[in-house]
Amino acid sequence: MDKDNIIEQISQAVIDGDDAASAEKTRLALESGTDPLLILNSGLMAGAEVVGKRFEQGEYFLPELLLTARALKSAMEVIKPALLEQQSMGVGRVSGKIIVATIQTDIHDIGKNIVASLLTASGYDVTDMGVDVPLKSIVDKAEEIGADIIAVSCLLTTSMPYMKDLIELLKGRGVRSKYKVLVGGASVTKAWAESIGADGTASNAADAVVLVRSLLGSG
Repeated sequence: MDKDNIIEQISQAVIDGDDAASAEKTRLALESGTDPLLILNSGLMAGAEVVGKRFEQGEYFLPELLLTARALKSAMEVIKPALLEQQSMGVGRVSGKIIVATIQTDIHDIGKNIVASLLTASGYDVTDMGVDVPLKSIVDKAEEIGADIIAVSCLLTTSMPYMKDLIELLKGRGVRSKYKVLVGGASVTKAWAESIGADGTASNAADAVVLVRSLLGSG
């Protein structure tokens, strides 16, 4: 089986919102020995990024987003066990409390869910606050549980400024130095993360785990 071709088919199934095809193509890719992370990043997430851009450009609307979410969910049910097994190999319990959330005004959670799953598999204590989470709620929860890292994501560029507002809120409360703040999403770049004063960003879920390990000195 041509691995490049099956990855392209997975991505197209996500773009088309075809949940049956996305699950079946993902299963075939795994059975052919394709790296689960390659399927995730170059297939599923690449397709989701295309849909996100088309939504922002007015080419796609809410129905298309919902179909894409369903296609991603179906594929993730197939690939998640392989991802978790790969991520947890040789990993023991590590120290670190992490809050993950999709920033307020954004309801996209596929990327967030994947990051949360891999961090949990890597031994971290992860609190997933869900989507469209108010900034105050994020900070309150971080204070409540004594979090080490606050990781927020968004897909829409219109939601990105709230990430900067989160950092400003932490500063305003005098607690910025207590937390490492990570930001992520299809439109988030390293340069933008640095410009708002975040502590880092990652281009995919696997790199996010590596970044967390480096920040917490656990790998």
